[in-house]
Parts: sequence; structure tokens; C-alpha cells
Amino acid sequence: MDLTDLARAEAQPDSYDRIAHARLGRATAGMSPASLGAAYLDWAVHLAHSPGKQGELWLKAWRKAHRLALWALNAANPNCELCIEPLVHDRRFADPAWRQWPYNVLFQGFLLCQQWWYNATTGVRGVTPHHQDVVEFAARQWLDIFSPSNFVLANPVVLRETMRSGGANLLDGWLNWAEDLQRQLAGRKPVGTEKFRVGETVAVTHGKVVFHNRLMELIQYAPAGESVHAEPVLIVPAWIMKYYILDLSPQNSLVRFLVERGHTVFMISWKNPDAADRDLGLDDYRRLGFMAALDAVNAIVPGRRVHPVGYCLGGTLLAIGAAALARDGDARLGSMTLLAAQTDFEEPGELSLFIDESQVAFLEDLMWEQGYLDTTQMAGAFQMLRSNDLFWSYRQQNYLLGRRAPMSDLMAWNADATRMPYRMHSEYLRSLFLRNDLAEGRYRVDGRPVALTDIRVPIFTVGTERDHVAPWRSVYKIHLVTDTDVTFLLTAGGHNAGIVSQPGRERHGYRMMTRAHGDRYLDPDAWLAATQRSEGSWWPAWQHWLAARSGERVAPPPLGAPGKGYGVLADAPGRYVLAP
Repeated sequence: MDLTDLARAEAQPDSYDRIAHARLGRATAGMSPASLGAAYLDWAVHLAHSPGKQGELWLKAWRKAHRLALWALNAANPNCELCIEPLVHDRRFADPAWRQWPYNVLFQGFLLCQQWWYNATTGVRGVTPHHQDVVEFAARQWLDIFSPSNFVLANPVVLRETMRSGGANLLDGWLNWAEDLQRQLAGRKPVGTEKFRVGETVAVTHGKVVFHNRLMELIQYAPAGESVHAEPVLIVPAWIMKYYILDLSPQNSLVRFLVERGHTVFMISWKNPDAADRDLGLDDYRRLGFMAALDAVNAIVPGRRVHPVGYCLGGTLLAIGAAALARDGDARLGSMTLLAAQTDFEEPGELSLFIDESQVAFLEDLMWEQGYLDTTQMAGAFQMLRSNDLFWSYRQQNYLLGRRAPMSDLMAWNADATRMPYRMHSEYLRSLFLRNDLAEGRYRVDGRPVALTDIRVPIFTVGTERDHVAPWRSVYKIHLVTDTDVTFLLTAGGHNAGIVSQPGRERHGYRMMTRAHGDRYLDPDAWLAATQRSEGSWWPAWQHWLAARSGERVAPPPLGAPGKGYGVLADAPGRYVLAP
């Protein structure tokens, strides 16, 4: 313990505890052992006092073993039907080589074991639902470690490649592992990210930085034609990511798509916070971010309503800001678009597994010591949510098969992560995730509560089918917490790839329906059954909706307004997005 730690300990009686938790948190990537221990204790005690459940599990284990044994007698027959089918999203055993004996017996036994553990960790009477979800999730993570697809001798696809290449794949895999380890220890980005340089190959839409403060830079993009829609667009991205996911390569840039169709687009580029920004709160992001940007847009394009677009956490911030404006009678907004953004956090999906009082307190102690939540401490949780796709699949391809998948602009962006300030992240987790203050009318702005039902402008909301961060059924709750026209669109893909859905991309489609103010409510399943799927990108459908509300075509506004304090400061993408 150094002098700084001692000074903190003297200033606060509980500082010794917080320092201890912070040290432990670095070893556990921010996961609280107490939270996991409480979940397992709850499950184990209730299971120990449930003889009926125990008997059921013994019977299921015997039946599954008997079922596998009988099936294995015919497993050498290539036409033998599977004993158990993998789940729809499980692609580990999709290769036909897994249907050959003895590998089919291995993976069928693994799936039956996985199914048994699901039965064992769910349906135990008396277990807290949150604890049940945590135990079931943790058991699934442990089982995934022992999947036969992760081992050379048990994976027929790897063995086939090893025979074909004479073992070169294993040598290449070892070299890939060594290179990845070297880069990780040196704090460098993954292999291939060098091709995607911000301002050179990605984030290249022409524009100027017209305002900045300690928290953000505001970019105004140059018009692409001689006329534009009269009312501008202001994009509020999340600060858990860098803004240029919405301005990737020219062919898949949402910003360029809007600009080419006559919209004046402004973009907030958030600063990547460090220890000096530890006391920035959620309201600072509203004041210095959304509100400061809105004032700048009003000065550069005076007398016009603004159409803000919020993505992920930026959409939640936008909803807070819009509710505060509506409460105060401020009518500067013309519409509001939310992209994969939650406003009701009662059912936030699997991300809630990492959010309870114990876990939040543990994270707070970790952030309290270092001033922020680091990128690596956030990445672990997101990787576990999709461990097969983001963790094990990567290791199989790169280390067992020795294949480097080509780096894409979206993958390179994903590796360009950001930090989260201590105070802001604590307020975000407690106010929104734990207490759900925004949806329930308790969230305060300038000392007074705001209500989403005060928002009267039309709302366009996008959810994505495979979103693990903002599940679409949670996003859909915008219908329950607002009292205005809501157009809801559900698109294919996940939290990021579903939003970056440029026209011309194959296998993409969407469903869309508008619920006018006063219409009866449809629950998510009824909505899904009632809407027809359209093929292609959702971008044109949204742009058509946006253009219909953005006024007539007029001459483009100037870049910046020097006479009002918003002069051109630098070329886009600016300085903040380049900071590590």
C-alpha cells in the first residue's frame, strides 16, 4: 500500500475495504466474487433441500446416459439421426465432419451434458430469479471450456486440416497466439487494425469541428449538393464507443448516407476520459454533450427544429434530454430517433447478470481507485455474453486452424475501445439499471424529475434481433413509457452489425410498424406476428421517415458560425477521436 492509498484510507473509514476490492477486481476483470458466491449459495442450499428436484435430476441423468448409449450403437451409420440437435445459434458442430464416428458421439454427449446442467441450474423452487440466471450462465461458461470443439484430438475439422497441411496449421496457430500475446502485453491493437486509420480510411466524410469543450467535439459535415433539408440532424453516439461506427468506410457510413440525401448532419465526438475526469457525472454528459451541441446547432442553423439521433447509451442520454426539454416547454426538437437504445431497464437481458448491488459496489471500488472503468474490464463481460462467437470461435480459427480472419472496419472499430468515468458509470448503473429511475419517473434533471410521457415529438426506434446489449424486447418498451407516435423497426443482426446495415448488403431485412398516439398497445410477440418482413437495409425506410419531417429543401447552411462563437476549429474527425 503506497502513500496515496494511506491518504485515502485516512480520509474515508471504508477505504481499506475499497482498496482491497479494487485490487481483487483487477484480478477478476471487475467481476465480484461475492455476487457469484451468493448466487451459487442460494442455488445450492435450495437444491439441497429439494429431494424432488434431486430425484428428477438423477432420473434425467440416467435417461440421458441410456439414450446416448443406445444411440451410440448406431452412430457409425452416416444416416443415423442425431440424438439431440444443437440450438439454433450454436454453430460449433455445423461442419459435416462432426456427423462421423466417433466425433458425433463426443459432441452429442457434450450437448446432453449441457442440457442436463441447464435442468440442474433452473427450476429449483425458492431460488431468486437473478441468482438462477447467474448460476445457469456461469455453468454454461464452464461447460463451453470443455466443448470438444476446443481440443485438437476431439475436433475433426482441426484434425482434417492438420492432416492436409502436415501440421502447418498448428505451427501457424502457435505463431498467431504468440503474436496476439505480444500485442496484448504491449498494449497494442489486434492484427490487421493498422489498415483502418481514423481520418484516412475510416471516418473520412468531409466536415469540420465547429465546437469543443472538455467533454466533446462537435463535427458539422459538409453538404453533398446545392440544397439540403431545412432542419438538421444531430447524432448523439454512446461514449462507451467511438463515434465513427456511424462513419466507417465510405460504403457503409450512415453519416455519408444521410449527407448524400440532403441532410445537414452534426455529430458529437466524445472525449475518451482518463483519471482526471473521474467526477464527470451523467448530467455532465447531458449538459456539456447533448445540450451544448443542441445550442451550437441552433446557432449555426437558426430558426429550425433539430432531429436528434441517439445510439445505444447516447440514445438513453437523448431520451433524458428530450424529456427535460419537454418538461420545460422547450420545443426545439422536431423528432427523435433511438438506435438500439433502452429507456426502460427492467428487463435488460443477459447484461443484467453482471448488475446487482454486490457487483455495482465492486465496480465502484475498482473505478474509485483508478478513476475510470478500463476498456479491458468492460470487454470481458461483453465477450462472455457471446463467448462462442467472440471468444472460443476466435481461438479455434486463429490457434487451432491457424487462420487469420481478415480484419473488417467494424472489427477494427470494436478494438478501438474507450473508458468510462467513475462517477458517470456509477450513476448510470444505479439510477438506470438497478432502480430504473428514468422509466418510473424518478430521474432528476436540475433537481426536478423528468417523465418520458412528456415527449410529444414523433419517435423512430430501431431494435436488432440478436442484440445482447439492448435486447429488442427491452427497446420495444418505448411504447409503454411514451405518449406519442412511435415507429418501431426491428432489423436483422446484432447491436453493432444490425445498425451498420448499408443498402446492398445481402441477407438483411427488417420489420416496421407505426403506432399512432391513441392506438392500442401490441405486445412484442403480437407485433412480430402482425408485421411483414421487408428485404434489404432499413436505412432508406428511416431516411424516408426523417425526410418527411425535415422541412423543404433550402440552400446549405455555412460550416460553423464564427460570429456566434462557433468558428471552424479543425478538419473532421477532430482530435478527441484520435486519443488512445
